[in-house]
Amino acid sequence: MKTLVLLAIWGITLPACIEAIHGLYNFGQPELFYKKNNCKPIPANLLLCHDIEYTDMRLPNLLGHETMNEVLQQASSWIPLVQKQCNPDTRKFLCSLFAPVCLDDLDEPIQPCRSLCESVKHGCAPVMSAFGFPWPDMLDCSRFPPDNDLCIPPAGIDNFVPVTREVPRVCDACKEKEENDNEIVDSLCKNDFALKIKVKEISYMNGDTKIVPETKSKTIYKLNGVTERDLRKTVLWLKDGLQCVCDEMSDINAAYLVMGQKMDGHLVITSLKRWQRGQREFKRISRSARKLQC
Repeated sequence: MKTLVLLAIWGITLPACIEAIHGLYNFGQPELFYKKNNCKPIPANLLLCHDIEYTDMRLPNLLGHETMNEVLQQASSWIPLVQKQCNPDTRKFLCSLFAPVCLDDLDEPIQPCRSLCESVKHGCAPVMSAFGFPWPDMLDCSRFPPDNDLCIPPAGIDNFVPVTREVPRVCDACKEKEENDNEIVDSLCKNDFALKIKVKEISYMNGDTKIVPETKSKTIYKLNGVTERDLRKTVLWLKDGLQCVCDEMSDINAAYLVMGQKMDGHLVITSLKRWQRGQREFKRISRSARKLQC
């Protein structure tokens, strides 16, 4: 189902998200309020918060990140949760922490209101719980100020914009294709590698999805221009993975058939299918790979 996209992927990356939250300042600590304020433009590669309602963010932020590199590294892990659309204000809440609005004439940071936290928690905590992760203690909503203080509130009834349920663009590599035997062979021949893998780790870099397979799970169907050294520490890339969705990768315990090409030293995925044992298509793929003659 399209609206469940990236849920499993987010389950893999969730420990990194929790680690990012553990850096959250205690909101009663004076360090947060008296550290030298540093206004920075929100960079275009901060995909979580780029094009939000304001342009300048405060460093250090409310999570204790003091450099933009820290913010960029940690913020990308939360994009799949925003794509899950568990609450219309998820992005606003996360950006109030990762990229708090910075105003020259205001010394103290503007925190999210308690009601904003509670609203997002109500919608998104069940998503986290589905993977065995509780709502982080450091995001205990009682830490945030009540709505009668200066803080960022949830969307009101008057300015509430319903969340669109339009499905994000499907990654080209993940689009379903019906192929006959000749087309399967042609696809294998066009690519530099074809591997059956299980996923060990998923992360994000510069908008791309980085996939690390389990070392012992790889089955090699084709290598062309890809060396054993390339495969020793295999890292696969799904280009622009944060800008699209991949329904095929919805089960973290499943095996996958990945095909792709070596580009600028990187193994870039051009086709990804969940391996269905016994399914006719995959029997044909195995048969075609064994007698492959390009």
